[in-house]
Amino acid sequence: MRWKGQRKSTNVEYSRGGRMAKGGAKMSIWTILIVVVISVITGKNPLTLMQMVGGGQQNATVQNSNAPVSAAQKELESFAVTILASTEDAWSVEFKRRGSNYPVPRMKLFSGPVQSACGMNSEKTGPFYCPGDNKIYLAVSFFNQLKRMGAPGDFAQAYVIAHEVGHHIQNILGTEKKMRQMQQRDPRNKNKYLVMLELQADCYAGVWANLAQKQKNWLEDGDVEEGLRAAASIGDDTLQKNAGRRVNVESFTHGTSKQRQQWLRTGMSSGDLSQCDTFR
Repeated sequence: MRWKGQRKSTNVEYSRGGRMAKGGAKMSIWTILIVVVISVITGKNPLTLMQMVGGGQQNATVQNSNAPVSAAQKELESFAVTILASTEDAWSVEFKRRGSNYPVPRMKLFSGPVQSACGMNSEKTGPFYCPGDNKIYLAVSFFNQLKRMGAPGDFAQAYVIAHEVGHHIQNILGTEKKMRQMQQRDPRNKNKYLVMLELQADCYAGVWANLAQKQKNWLEDGDVEEGLRAAASIGDDTLQKNAGRRVNVESFTHGTSKQRQQWLRTGMSSGDLSQCDTFR
């Protein structure tokens, strides 16, 4: 991809080299006295009451490190914010064409632990989108993992980011909420509906690739193949086989390698959101 020199997004936050820190909430002497009085009246254990008002809880926080950032990491971060900018450009035009505005998401680039509205996560979690705060969380170290999984290349990395942006689109269109409702009504098929959501995000990533190519003409020979290889490498069946486990369809959460390639290709070839109805 000819990505260098392209616009970079400013909707970015950084959390580098963080570490976990825990601190207990302190209780005032008046709160303790009140708890003791209530325990005498009700006969309840005062320690239990203190935990109920927060005295026994530990609050996890992330403390960032001032460790220097390597040139390689800066390069990957520069790439990530450039791809995010291209999703902003592509989807803003597409939503305007459809008669609405595109509320852009923010991206948090992190290393170490990270706190989101969806809870505490680490680099091992992999890239994710949190509907609670409309943010994409990405540890650029995942790109190295992607290489080890047999999916190197900048377009493979761009596909990962575009997939998470796809989840943002599902959130603002209400698809994510509807999927949760389907899971609640039919809990036995909970994973099946989750697979549909993930495959649609793959298709949306393909639509982005189509729209961005029309705007920037930045794809090079082999880029599309990189994306399809990445989709195949993170299929549930492939991941289970590579981990030495039996392929268990019931445990799938993202779809098979073939399905992920199919829906990414559908989005790339059509450039049309309406072609991404995986719930059909």
